[in-house]
Amino acid sequence: MDTNDHAVVVMGAGAPDALDPVAWKIGAPMVTLGPDAAEIHLPKRRASDVANSMRSARFDIAAVPLEGRRKTLLLADMDSTIIEQESLDLLADAFGFGKEVTKITDSAMRGELDFEDALKTRVALLKGYRIDQASTVLREQITVTQGAATLVKTMTAHGAKTALVTGGFDMFAAPVAERVGFHDVFANRLRSTDFRFTGQVAEPILGQNAKAERLTALCKEQGIKAQDVIAVGDGANDRAMISAAGLGVGFRPKPVLAEAADVVLQHMDLTALLYLQGYKREEFVIAG
Repeated sequence: MDTNDHAVVVMGAGAPDALDPVAWKIGAPMVTLGPDAAEIHLPKRRASDVANSMRSARFDIAAVPLEGRRKTLLLADMDSTIIEQESLDLLADAFGFGKEVTKITDSAMRGELDFEDALKTRVALLKGYRIDQASTVLREQITVTQGAATLVKTMTAHGAKTALVTGGFDMFAAPVAERVGFHDVFANRLRSTDFRFTGQVAEPILGQNAKAERLTALCKEQGIKAQDVIAVGDGANDRAMISAAGLGVGFRPKPVLAEAADVVLQHMDLTALLYLQGYKREEFVIAG
């Protein structure tokens, strides 16, 4: 006998009003998660059918398992996920060669270029530039994505661990992690001497495979399974981590990542990851 083991989650402005007639029609009680999210519980096959039938340009819709729904570890990419920018692109722009670097970044995030090779090519252009100029970029131009701090603080308040895992650089990632509230941060490091960049990245480089390896290592450290992890990212170098996680989320993802993700978010901010885990709005720890 089929059991209601999946939730169909609808998220976006007016989501409860949109789901209510569907719930009434199929005889499934609706649970309102917040003013912008609601869900119904159905057997897996039916949940998938309903989710697919409701696809629209207005809402983010997902069918997720109810078992093990609340995750105990969050792994998040930084660039274009936890922050709104690509930090290396900002840095290059400040130094006057932003268009060249952005073109390489976009190709790498689409999976058209090897991430490590693309990273080394971009970093080589930084040779000779002063570190203090990078600090100015961090202070004046990087902005945190809406919902990021609420996501991290809410999961922390409910006993989960959180880690920022980025192919970006520690000089940006460490302050961002502290600002948002992550427990741990894992990032690449730019080599420097006499307060100037050498144009090299310290080895080993944290790329796609290293992100997945970090997930495995953190699960081992915490005595949990990959099924207990929720991971979020946007680009090709997040693909292995997203695929390995119990719930892999693509946030405004490039097509190559969207194919690998369990859930794709195009409309909601990062608090959607809380709704996907069954949190109600009144459980959110709203960041100031």
